[in-house]
Amino acid sequence: MSAPPLIEITDPADPRIAEFVSIKERDLTGRQGRFIAEGTVVLTMLARAHLAGGGVRAEKILLLKNRVEGLSALLETFPADVPVYVAEGAVLDAIAGFHLHRGVLAIGKRVEPPALAVQVAALPAHSLVLVGCGISNHDNIGSLFRNAAGFTADAVLLDETCCDPLYRKALRVSVGSVLTIPYSRQGSAEALLGTLAEAGFEIWALSPSGTVEIGEIMPGERVALVMGTEGEGLPASILDRFRSARIAQAAGLDSLNVGTASGIALYHLARTMGRLG
Repeated sequence: MSAPPLIEITDPADPRIAEFVSIKERDLTGRQGRFIAEGTVVLTMLARAHLAGGGVRAEKILLLKNRVEGLSALLETFPADVPVYVAEGAVLDAIAGFHLHRGVLAIGKRVEPPALAVQVAALPAHSLVLVGCGISNHDNIGSLFRNAAGFTADAVLLDETCCDPLYRKALRVSVGSVLTIPYSRQGSAEALLGTLAEAGFEIWALSPSGTVEIGEIMPGERVALVMGTEGEGLPASILDRFRSARIAQAAGLDSLNVGTASGIALYHLARTMGRLG
């Protein structure tokens, strides 16, 4: 596959790159199902997701002109119908609305996932799922996806109160894992967990007040690990309904960061389930 032809942009107001204008402002107002992929690592994951033929597609790429040569091999992995625009530094900064030191941007689009019940039914018989409830911090969402990828989770399921994992910072923190791991963000936490329970999932809610130490769990074939927001944690309605686990830690420490805690717990579950080498 040859690299798509390069199209030079000299005017920041060029309508062909309108989606890249004032990136931070558009982060707040939304992109109607589209997202910004920023940096080489995320662009690589976007190429991988696009070629996999799933629900993610690349639409256009915008690069700092002096980055093109070093990215030529990566650009060749994109289909020829994905336009590649290039610009000098001053023009690129004017488009983005700030100094873009990475010099690598792309616009992607994700197809809406199927209904939750359909997505859960499609999971394999031996499954590990990470569930997020009420997580509104983009760094934490990104960390959840990065850990899910690192510890072989089959999906990340978020309730409707979680922030959008396609937000630019969440994507960057996840090192692009948001683009390759099946996920959904829909429904209430109670409905989400009820759907998993009906599908035979063993549900473990992680909390400092959990009744079982995480290292003592011997998981079954279908397991869901549930993470709540930092500070408030998971609501009592979830902790009372499902089994709960804790991570042993130093006395006097309130709790671990969501990203750290999910990494520790996923590592134990994945290793015990025989999913790690």
